[in-house]
Amino acid sequence: MTDIPKTFYRYRAFCTTTLSSLCYDELYFAPPGSFNDPLDCSPTLTCNSPIEDLRALLTHFVSRRISSQVLSHLREAGVKGGQASEHAEKQAFREAERQLADIAYHARNPDHDGSIEEKESCLLLNAIEHELHHWYEQGVCCFSTSYSSPLLWSHYGDQHKGLCIGYTADRNPAPKLQKVAYGGSRTITSSMLCEAFLHGNEDVVAAINKNVLLRKARGWSYESEWRLIKPQGLQKSPLLLTEVTFGLRCPPPVIHTVIRALERRENCVKFFKIHEVRNSFALRRRQVDVDELQAVFPVTAKSGIEIFGAPDRRAGEGD
Repeated sequence: MTDIPKTFYRYRAFCTTTLSSLCYDELYFAPPGSFNDPLDCSPTLTCNSPIEDLRALLTHFVSRRISSQVLSHLREAGVKGGQASEHAEKQAFREAERQLADIAYHARNPDHDGSIEEKESCLLLNAIEHELHHWYEQGVCCFSTSYSSPLLWSHYGDQHKGLCIGYTADRNPAPKLQKVAYGGSRTITSSMLCEAFLHGNEDVVAAINKNVLLRKARGWSYESEWRLIKPQGLQKSPLLLTEVTFGLRCPPPVIHTVIRALERRENCVKFFKIHEVRNSFALRRRQVDVDELQAVFPVTAKSGIEIFGAPDRRAGEGD
């Protein structure tokens, strides 16, 4: 059993979106297609199954996708119940049949090398891989286990001008955070898909989910990443916000603004500021003196006259 870290960190630039997410205690679950790594959550599929299984797989994925889409549209139109389900199933079956017929037709194209069955298998595999990407269009929220990574501060913390938000899993129910694995292969075999989705093997489903959603290239291992998987979009945080660490270059007015925004939370939030270590590339942090900071801000600009009073016009005049 993997040990769960005490605190999970999310690096952010300071902007209205970040401030809003802090005030409303929300997290954004991003679509994998928006990630800076195009290979992340993008599996490749290899074939080790007979053509009948490939047809069954494509039928399964297309039917599930189309049925879900049709039901969603019907709910928006106010149509529910058995009638809606029956209509969705018919539409899904027709679309799956249409795609299979289309693939069988193109497999007979004499301009491409190979037997008809080989060409059909290749077309089916490509279609299944496309459907697989649709299947895994879930929302992902990413965290690290470190608040002092210079690379993470540079890449995600606005070049050290932003902040790093710390969360714990101390909630009821406890959120299910999952650890990212680095290296290995992003390949999935068609036989694994058959075992998982046609025969209902939950262990294989879990293995595929991990390979698709929780595996990255070894070069990303510096992130020490953990993930929450949920539907895409902005959602209430299932984690408990406990601390905020401000970057080495974070301006004092930003620090003041964030502290004031969170000062009335039910749970006490701790605030820290990163500082450099002399003769070292290491980053450390110390707790922010909130009273000292709030004694400085906000500043009211005053002119010299407002500060010292109007000059005495008689000064320097002779008798």
